[in-house]
Amino acid sequence: MGETAAKRSDLIFDAAGLGASALERKHRLERDPSCRADPMAYLPGMEKIESDVKDLVLASMASYEPGRYTAADVRRALERDRCSEEDLKALLSPAAAPFLERMAERARAETVRHFGNTVYIFTPLYIANHCENYCVYCGFNCYNPIRRMRLDKGQIEREMEVIAKSGMEEVLILTGESRSVSGVEYIGDACELARKYFRLVGLEVYPMNTDEYRYLRERGADYVTVFQETYDIEQYEKLHLLGHKRVWPYRFDAQERALRGGMRVVAFSALLGLSDFRRDALATALHAYWLQRRHPGAEISLSCPRLRPITNHPDVRPGEIGEKELCQVLCAYRLFLPFAGITVSSRESASFRNGITKIAATKVSAGVSTGIGDHASKYGEKPESGAEGTEGDEQFEISDSRSLAKMYSDLSGEGLQPVLNDYVYV
Repeated sequence: MGETAAKRSDLIFDAAGLGASALERKHRLERDPSCRADPMAYLPGMEKIESDVKDLVLASMASYEPGRYTAADVRRALERDRCSEEDLKALLSPAAAPFLERMAERARAETVRHFGNTVYIFTPLYIANHCENYCVYCGFNCYNPIRRMRLDKGQIEREMEVIAKSGMEEVLILTGESRSVSGVEYIGDACELARKYFRLVGLEVYPMNTDEYRYLRERGADYVTVFQETYDIEQYEKLHLLGHKRVWPYRFDAQERALRGGMRVVAFSALLGLSDFRRDALATALHAYWLQRRHPGAEISLSCPRLRPITNHPDVRPGEIGEKELCQVLCAYRLFLPFAGITVSSRESASFRNGITKIAATKVSAGVSTGIGDHASKYGEKPESGAEGTEGDEQFEISDSRSLAKMYSDLSGEGLQPVLNDYVYV
């Protein structure tokens, strides 16, 4: 963060009444690495599992030199019926940029072969924005002086009623990463409520132990999404200064613990822009690939969101990853993992999402809000009596704000088949 922006942040921080001691601790964490915990050391209560997936991913990532791949390597990758790990590295390299149109044609063929013209639609529902981590790029971080809020059961149900009335059948429940405020039982209550209104319930919350994932599965959750943020451990250490999220290996193994806990689908993602996007994209794909090899019955899904601007941090901006580079990553994902779902979030523009759903993406969000408790107002509904002014701040700015009806219409107009749900409990 630049000096001017840092001073402005300090003024906002101090005005929020968080105190000089908290501000002093924040500065120590930023300036003195010795004040920070070891990012590879587990904290009390964190479950360790035996798995070789981390080592496989890190070894491949460490040996990847994007600049050494040539046009000939890319051509060979595109000529193969099955994309190998080495082919994936070539397709993610700078040498593949001139072949983007050909990659898109191949990706489109694979998408149609395995998914037809279907595109799934869901919406996220943020139920709390309290957080105990200090991640310098995140709008929810514990030192960011935003309006904090945790919805109670009645408020959660009200939000779900409004969303369900729009026609949505899949919801992704999100919280900030605070066990003390948004405990496992609280999240379980939200899952149970969601099962009344939606056919499919996902979670994007803090990483948990196997037994906790099993408990949430029993309460109604179907799948778990975890952003590793960046697979670059050195960069991860610089970006995650405090909290449980700082423990890199515990976060990495979250999807495997979720599968062991009975979740049927797990989703993977790096936040592109935090480190070298080619290495992070490679690691994300290999993480999903090796975990599915270890758990053949699992369904896997990928996404590749780019860093977005956040509240109160004007210097946190997306990195140099344009839409062409993002398209290259998505096409490489499709060719390497032809059966995987690929989600493109509202972080991206409507025009980009319209185009990429015809090539590689199979799932998009609609009717999105990253704030807390504001669906009623955003859906044009009057808040309940006494509920005015009870909304929490957003995590980041979205780019595509289309409603479900508009998204459904636009996808249909592109010759695609919008799908709200294809999962039936028996």
